[in-house]
Amino acid sequence: MSTPIALVPARTAEVTRNTAETRITVKVNLDGSGQSNLHTGIGFFDHMLDQIARHGLIDLDIQAAGDLHIDGHHTVEDIGITLGQAVHQAVGDKKGIRRYGHAYVPLDEALSRVVIDFSGRPGLVMDVPFKSGMIGTFDAQLAHEFFQGFVNHAFVTLHIDNLKGENAHHQAETVFKAFARALRAALEFDPRALGQIPSTKGSL
Repeated sequence: MSTPIALVPARTAEVTRNTAETRITVKVNLDGSGQSNLHTGIGFFDHMLDQIARHGLIDLDIQAAGDLHIDGHHTVEDIGITLGQAVHQAVGDKKGIRRYGHAYVPLDEALSRVVIDFSGRPGLVMDVPFKSGMIGTFDAQLAHEFFQGFVNHAFVTLHIDNLKGENAHHQAETVFKAFARALRAALEFDPRALGQIPSTKGSL
């Protein structure tokens, strides 16, 4: 008999990463209600991380101090790494999850698609032709660095495509919202497969 969802251990994790460039603590609850407490020093990036929490229904606490006097690269990349580590810890053995998730999200003229697989194999394919190099104080190139850090340490396969868009803020927001929705779908428990590893190999 399958274990009821209510008896599954809490899927939470806390990870700290301290380097000469950044000091970061990430706390996640994969079964949260979308609450967030975010302090990265980069306003637009906080806004994007809030989309992950709100639309992924993940409680997310990220406290970061980085070398922003240089630029945002180390901070954004290291947050991706640390968040990936936290999600990997929190998801555990992946028994009963749907494993795959996808989402399309529009915002005015912009439309993005994100597909994720908790495959145990890191891989990123990202096609987002940002129309502007900077969004506020956020370097648009760093979106790729964030997702690369995430997939390398969450051990997921991630495909991100911005299908349409003329405004870089809208492009980024659709990407992060679609990522959140895809993540939420992949992490949900499948009531028909509780206690089962979603793979013919028997492990992920």
